[in-house]
Amino acid sequence: MKVKGYALGILSSVSFGLIPIFILPLKQAHFSMDITLFYRFLFSALMVGGYLLYSKESFRINKKEALILSVLGVCYALSSEFLFIGYDFLTPGIASTVLFIYPMIVALIMFFFYKEKLTKLAIASLLLAFAGVIVLCLKENGLEINFAGLGIVMLSSLFYALYMVIVNKSNMKVSGFKLSFYSMLFTSAFFMIKAFTESESFEIPSVSIFLNFIVFAFLTTVISSLCLVYAIKYIGSIPTAILGALEPVVAVMVSVLMFHEKFTTNLLIGIILILLGVILNVLSGNRQSRRNKHKDLKNA
Repeated sequence: MKVKGYALGILSSVSFGLIPIFILPLKQAHFSMDITLFYRFLFSALMVGGYLLYSKESFRINKKEALILSVLGVCYALSSEFLFIGYDFLTPGIASTVLFIYPMIVALIMFFFYKEKLTKLAIASLLLAFAGVIVLCLKENGLEINFAGLGIVMLSSLFYALYMVIVNKSNMKVSGFKLSFYSMLFTSAFFMIKAFTESESFEIPSVSIFLNFIVFAFLTTVISSLCLVYAIKYIGSIPTAILGALEPVVAVMVSVLMFHEKFTTNLLIGIILILLGVILNVLSGNRQSRRNKHKDLKNA
């Protein structure tokens, strides 16, 4: 089961890291991003909804859950939107790597708003991630930061971090599949409303673009989500989170091999520093949760 869990964790990360393959050709063809994201999440919701029907799980949610799930949908939508806008300012490899600092933003939110302690490991992880972002911004002429691109992708990371915190703190009694289904449904609704307000056409111009949407939704959203759920089930959340560090690595490989992004020394060092930061952050969280359990046992 452990081998299966690790394989699923790797598959989840790899599938999520393939996003540039589908999104960059559509951006280059000047196809509407709102329509692209609407169909991506709509088809993903339909696929996960099909699985819920197959497993005979109820779709019923109460008003409180509907409100929380709609907020999650907006957070996920804004994270996706800012990431894809960021591709216009930064290379896909750098954008995907900067996005991956979201675990550090989660740690900071928990520290400032929920008074959770920052351990020495957590502080070290934040410093490593920050150093990684600085290295990514270094060019031949010194520090050359595209502040607009960096800020936009950081916003993407912030909204993904908020998504994770809300999932963690809402204490909803819904399964992972139902949560994924409604999050995707509300995310697609966000982009549908946005496209309507901008009077964009929902027509899919060709069969090839329709197939692109289907494969895009299935590979980068459905497969990634399902594999993540089962990986956590088989090997636990800590090893699965560490395997998530493969996401930016895959995105960088795709960008270098398919879209001719330059694989510079700075990109390599920046990725390594951010990945080390993320892994330290995960290990710090694991150690903190063990201490809390130990305290609870002592007080019992």
